[in-house]
Amino acid sequence: MKTEVKLYTNGKDKNIRVYVCKDYETLSKKAATIFASQVNLKPESVLGLATGSSPIGMYKELIKMNKAGEVDFSKVSSFNLDEYYPLEETNEQSYRYFMNQNLFKDINIDISRTHVPNGNAADIEKEAADYDKAVADAGGIDLQVLGIGGNGHIGFNEPDSTFVLPTHVVNLKEDTIKANSRFFATIDDVPKRAISMGIGTIFAARSILLVASGKGKAEAIKATLEGNPDPMVPASVLKLHSNVYFVIDEEAASLLEEYKPE
Repeated sequence: MKTEVKLYTNGKDKNIRVYVCKDYETLSKKAATIFASQVNLKPESVLGLATGSSPIGMYKELIKMNKAGEVDFSKVSSFNLDEYYPLEETNEQSYRYFMNQNLFKDINIDISRTHVPNGNAADIEKEAADYDKAVADAGGIDLQVLGIGGNGHIGFNEPDSTFVLPTHVVNLKEDTIKANSRFFATIDDVPKRAISMGIGTIFAARSILLVASGKGKAEAIKATLEGNPDPMVPASVLKLHSNVYFVIDEEAASLLEEYKPE
């Protein structure tokens, strides 16, 4: 029988574990297992969360595990990566709304300990600085969940000439706006700016879990894992992190050459 999850390695980067899963369902279960293990080992974990299509399956699995008594979220705190700007949190396309609908309402989490950047703040620069302070005051992030954009962005950290370290306001690239337009009535409705954790805030997490699915992510995964750290591929900075999991499906792994099954 075909193995559903394989551990890939390039033989040198011991800080990186690449789990290649046969499909999205298997990927979601594997990612949920890693996520739940963090909470079970440290019930008061500070969790960094992501939105988008990639982690939805993982969140569904975590809801099942929570209802089955296999993981308890009552003591955790969470900080989301990003939010559109300007956008009210009650808007159905906001990331606060996404998290409430896709995870928070169905698990035993204290909603007052869940944090999403305020995309409608009167002073958005102050909101960014305050967000980093809140993460630091919470003790830093234990496990940060990431997706990856087709251009290699993580959070809303777009390709740039330098890595932007703190939480900051981002002007979204045209390809990101186009990719996200599937969630809006028209492309003109997509906000052109966002507030996002910076590369430094993400990198400071004690462990990182990146999930990616589909052929559309294959080039970004290859550039991240097999290229040099480069701000034009923001996710490539993860190669320098001490503890990172990539949980990807076979299509997302299809262009890898240096990484092979163990």
